[in-house]
Formats: sequence, C-alpha cells, structure tokens
Amino acid sequence: EMMVGRHVSFKTEKIPSNPKEVVLSIKNLVVNENRGIPAVKNLSLDVRAGEIIGIAGIDGNGQTELVQAITGLRKVKSGDITIKGESIIHKTTRQITELSVGHIPEDRHRDGMILEMTVAENIALQTYYKEPNSKNGILNYNVINAKARELMKEFDVRGAGELIAGGDLSGGNQQKAVIAREIDRNPDLLIVSQPTRGLDVGAIEYIRKRIIAERDKGKAVIVVSFELDEILDMSDQIAVIYDGAIQGILDPAETNKQDLGILMAGGQLNKEEANV
Repeated sequence: EMMVGRHVSFKTEKIPSNPKEVVLSIKNLVVNENRGIPAVKNLSLDVRAGEIIGIAGIDGNGQTELVQAITGLRKVKSGDITIKGESIIHKTTRQITELSVGHIPEDRHRDGMILEMTVAENIALQTYYKEPNSKNGILNYNVINAKARELMKEFDVRGAGELIAGGDLSGGNQQKAVIAREIDRNPDLLIVSQPTRGLDVGAIEYIRKRIIAERDKGKAVIVVSFELDEILDMSDQIAVIYDGAIQGILDPAETNKQDLGILMAGGQLNKEEANV
C-alpha cells in the first residue's frame, strides 16, 4: 500500500467460469528442445472458450517448448495441435496468429519486442500490414502512433511517448506494452507466459483483472507462471507439468501449494485429488 498509495488485492475477484467449446486441443504432443532431446513428452490438453487453464511447473519442465510449439516458434516432432478444429503444426507463426491467437511471451526482449523500433511500431507488430495501419504496402504512421497513444494510456505504459525506442522503456513498461498489443487484438485464444514478471504490485493487480476479463468475454486463455499464488488466483483449472508431461489437473478451489508442489516434483496424489 505504501508503494502504490492505495490498497492492493492479490486475490482477484471473478465470477465462476462457463467453459464452452474446445478452442485448443493438444494430442500426444512431442517437442524437442534445442539439443534434440524431447522436452514435451506425449502431452495432451484441451482448453475451452471461457476458461483459464493455468500451467504450473518448475522451470525447465517443457513449458517453454510447449508454448513455442503452439505459437509456431518450434517444430513439432509428433502429435497434433488444433485450434478451432484446424491443425496448426505445419503452419507459420503468422498463419497461427491469424487464427485469432494472441501470445504474450515469457522473454519480452527476445520474442515480444524489437527494442530498436519505436513503442508505436512495436504495438503495431501484429497488425502493421492490415488496414488502417497500412494500405498498398505503405504504413500510415498517423494511425499507428494514435493507436499506440491510446493503448499506452489505457494500460498505463509510462515513458516519454510512443516515438521512443521500445528498449528505452523500463522492463515493466515493456511488458505492459506487449500485453496491450495482444489483448487489444481480441484473440479467441490468448497464451500468456509469466504475465506479471517485472511489474509493480499495482500493475500486477490490473493485468490479472484484464486477463480474467478476456475469459469473461468467452476467450480461451492459457497462463504459464512460476508464481503459484498467481496460478491459484487466476486459473479455473491448473495443469501441472513435470518432465514434459501433464502430471495432474486440479481445481484451484480444492487444492493448495502443497498439492501443487507434490505434482511439480513428480509425485502423485490419490485419484480423488488429481485428475490425470
């Protein structure tokens, strides 16, 4: 409270989820890491419209490779991934994005922004080739810059303006700019990795509410986070990943950090506690 000048709640109020049709379906997925060793091992998972699936696990258990496979940043060795019934394992990243997929990556520098480009250009990265941002291959900077100013105000991205380099923003403001870009696209599937890393406590509260609001609008959401409090707070179901596979799926209302920790370490709960 002293840091931000007001009361901050780390428990986000939300209405019960109302899951509908399957948006993302992963079947028997195998994905190799950079050394050619399987990092995702025969993993299956469905994510429905109107729900948040939280993925909990110790760093290095396949979360990164899983997200990269879904978003087209890493090749799939075997298995299938479908989005709204369409297989995407041979599609490019842009083709996947145009299936109404938003991606907030865990590494905002490597995958989220081009640091030498302006904040406005970074916010337009996913839509620069579409009207009204461009026409006949010519960028309309009046539109691009105006949109950036609007989103910077809405998401409280603090800096000297939309024309400074993305790399000149603080880490937390870079994160908020990436989140603003992806949420503004109104995707049917939103994949969020480490959403509040580097943010102050006030911004954490706001970003969690915005992600939950996407769920309430009927979007399918995946949240990958190493923060168990965040996973427990935001998720409608928690899929625990261990050694590249789903170790169990838990209801956050009926579980705790201890149960999650057991599964994250490769242990097992009884059948009533873990829906494997």
